Amino acid sequence: MTVKILYFASLRDAVGRAEESMALPAGVGNVGDLRAFLADRGEEWLALGPQRNVRAAVNHRMVQPSEPVAPGDEVAFFPPVTGG
Repeated sequence: MTVKILYFASLRDAVGRAEESMALPAGVGNVGDLRAFLADRGEEWLALGPQRNVRAAVNHRMVQPSEPVAPGDEVAFFPPVTGG
């Protein structure tokens, strides 16, 4: 299953890219699994780790970690936003 992944704001800076397309390995079936898989890539990817406050959207809709990921989905990760 291939998905498009987008990284915004400080996450984009941390991982060094704005987007990528990726064929997901077996066992990655929801947003939480995807986030954990990405965080396991190494040092800079720890910005997506479980101890970080990261929001996610699938196909432009805010979702929880349990949201399933389907082939062709666009998954976006971004830090929380504050106004002022």
